Amino acid sequence: MRLRRLNLFMLLPIVAAGGVLHVALEAQNWWHAIVLSVGVVAGVVGFVRWADGKVMTVAVPCLLIGGAVWFFGAAVADSGGSFIGLLIVGPLVVPELRRFRLTAGVALVVFVAVVGSAKLWLAPDEFRSDLIGFVIVPAALTAVVVGLRFPNHTFYDVVRDLEDSREREAELAVMRERVRFAGDLHDIQGHTLHVVKLKAALAQKILRSDPVQAEQELREIHALVVDTIGQTKALAYGERRLNLQAELENAKNLLEAAGAKVVIARDGEPDPAWSDLLSQVLRETTTNILRHAQAGQVRIELGAAGMEITNDGADHDRIPELRGLAGLRERVVDGGGTLVVEQHGQEFRTAVLFVSTEGRSPR
Repeated sequence: MRLRRLNLFMLLPIVAAGGVLHVALEAQNWWHAIVLSVGVVAGVVGFVRWADGKVMTVAVPCLLIGGAVWFFGAAVADSGGSFIGLLIVGPLVVPELRRFRLTAGVALVVFVAVVGSAKLWLAPDEFRSDLIGFVIVPAALTAVVVGLRFPNHTFYDVVRDLEDSREREAELAVMRERVRFAGDLHDIQGHTLHVVKLKAALAQKILRSDPVQAEQELREIHALVVDTIGQTKALAYGERRLNLQAELENAKNLLEAAGAKVVIARDGEPDPAWSDLLSQVLRETTTNILRHAQAGQVRIELGAAGMEITNDGADHDRIPELRGLAGLRERVVDGGGTLVVEQHGQEFRTAVLFVSTEGRSPR
């Protein structure tokens, strides 16, 4: 869609200017100008809808109008350029067909030639010049543009496949993050539950023969369960101690797997006491980029005062609700820092700044 819109912004002024020039040069009176303008408008409408990926919704009316105006130009207005509507819309519609694309392309060229030949039947005096101006040139131009549109359409298909692949990579990256979370949860609970099972079996076995030892085993089971509950809550709320360097490597791997170019810049090292909060923000921001942006560039800057993460590809029409970062803001403030989340156009910025003795920030 971005490529289509880029083509729209680049070519629409040229198409519109060409249409105005065509009407101005070939219209012999005001009603000729109106009819020829309708053909130009049909071509422009088809082009705009193609840029939105919806050309097939207007294909039939635009082609009918373009064909009618071409017949009018050949039979009545003596306008060899009145096939411009067909020249614009036809090559855009033909590659979008699911079947018989080649047949449709040939049919379009033949139609342009046959309609243009009406000039030869109505005014045979200038057969040679009219043959060139109303049959050969229009049919040849239509054939060339249709021929160029087929590889162009294939190119868009390749781009679409790459975009789909990128989305799948992002989904897989999120799934890998969930698997990693599950692994952390297993590390916390798996060993503890196994130990609890063994101690409970031992306490049951010695309950009558050694009640003092059985009571001690039960106290240890209770302590293990309480500790595991605390670690599980810490993991669920992101309060588990994290390693910033490991999180940087993990974020880089996840984002690069999703197709983004990641740059990590260092201008000093943050206080180790901030490592856990910075790691949580980095992990949450990485997840947000994977879910809500189509990032091509991600820059992570570390400094003595904190960290800043910027990415492109943000949707400027729909700003997502980032509950995770909103929840982390309070923890950052409690830790003596500030969490800044802002968007400018398609660039999204997340920055964590702490009060630093060196008074420097990541940027």
